[in-house]
Amino acid sequence: MSEPLITFHPYQQKWLRDDRRFKIGMFARQTGKTFTTSAEIVDDCLSAEIAGGRARWVILSRGERQAKEAMEEAVKPFCKAFYHLYQALKKAPEFSESDFRGESGAVYKALEVTFPGGSRITALPANPDTARGFSANVYLDEFAFHHDSRKIWSALFPVISKPGLKLRVTSTPNGKGNKFYELWTAQDSSWSKHRVDIETAVNQGLARDIAELRAGAGDEDLWRQEYLLEFLDEASAWLTYDLIMSCENEAAGDPSGYQGAPCYIGNDIARRGDLWVAWVWEEVGDVLWTREIVTLKNKTFAEQDSVLDALIKKYRVARLAMDQTGMGEKPVEDAKRRYGGGLVEGVIMTAGRKLAVATAARQRFEDRKCRIPAGDPVLRADLHKTKKVVGPTGAPRLMADRDEAGHADRAWAAFLGLAAARSGGQVYDYTPARDPGDLGDDARFKFKPGAW
Repeated sequence: MSEPLITFHPYQQKWLRDDRRFKIGMFARQTGKTFTTSAEIVDDCLSAEIAGGRARWVILSRGERQAKEAMEEAVKPFCKAFYHLYQALKKAPEFSESDFRGESGAVYKALEVTFPGGSRITALPANPDTARGFSANVYLDEFAFHHDSRKIWSALFPVISKPGLKLRVTSTPNGKGNKFYELWTAQDSSWSKHRVDIETAVNQGLARDIAELRAGAGDEDLWRQEYLLEFLDEASAWLTYDLIMSCENEAAGDPSGYQGAPCYIGNDIARRGDLWVAWVWEEVGDVLWTREIVTLKNKTFAEQDSVLDALIKKYRVARLAMDQTGMGEKPVEDAKRRYGGGLVEGVIMTAGRKLAVATAARQRFEDRKCRIPAGDPVLRADLHKTKKVVGPTGAPRLMADRDEAGHADRAWAAFLGLAAARSGGQVYDYTPARDPGDLGDDARFKFKPGAW
């Protein structure tokens, strides 16, 4: 028995067998959504040809390149394969490329397959102009990524208003600010919905190494959205990934690069569960460079104090900004006693103060006046974790999800340090007193922690 020309996994077979008029699919990346829907389109055209009729399909992709890929990598191969299966066809389909003139007069590249009986498949870049002027079945490919998706939808829907015409929509998620999100989340029984995340696809036969893909992605939000199909709203992120990566530098985060300039330390305090983080920024000209990021978890306050002591000795610290909220009261008091009230700033993170600190930090990122370590997916995710939400009174609030990596603890240490640099500080040098352990037992009782 010969091998089949084309093999479809169960989730693809389910999509192909679903003949509902309105069908929407949310598929993980590279699981075959365009491939499978193209098979359905070609089969529909060939079935019409054999029955003596004709079918008309329009594929609208997010750009000319994607339209060409859909035609070259899916539609054409299926036409050639199916032609050999349907012996009733006397002549093979023809492929062509031509100019398509929209209602506005603009000209677009159109790729087309024409069948002997008059059925046609046309692939075009999607925009409100190309979405008009047809009476045809329509496939919206990667619809969540279409520019002006709502305008395209308004122009498109009348195209398929004739009874019997079909509409197919597939995409991976792309946040919540688009028409695909609205269609998927709408409580509308007229739509047949298919959801295929990477785990479902692999369990049903797709050859992918999930662990390898996740590690290679190096971006937890990318993984959650592109492969686990979660709707993440980049618009609500306090720092977008583009903004974060624009400030990355290979030299940042290396203590050996310290040039002796004034430094600012942001300290997010935690004792259990979350991370204790100290982020050291060095002011070089008008740019703040990350020199060191120290993280501790489930360490005693004494151990935390010891790390701060070492950083204060190592760098010329102009200001140490510490989160004084809640359990931060005592560490801040102790730090002021050890280093002086002029050096240490305790920050009580009320909603208003939190917003002010984060705003000062974001300004540094937007002005490209800070440098952070490059290529660290955990750090990127932490900086991206803080979201802006609007409370019931209309006032903006900043929130972050808590996960195994913390509660945006690195981000808030960074924000505190950046905000401290904005307010300035005092720089001084000192020589620490001898360790009381070197002075004998009697001297230990006379030693005062504030005598640095």
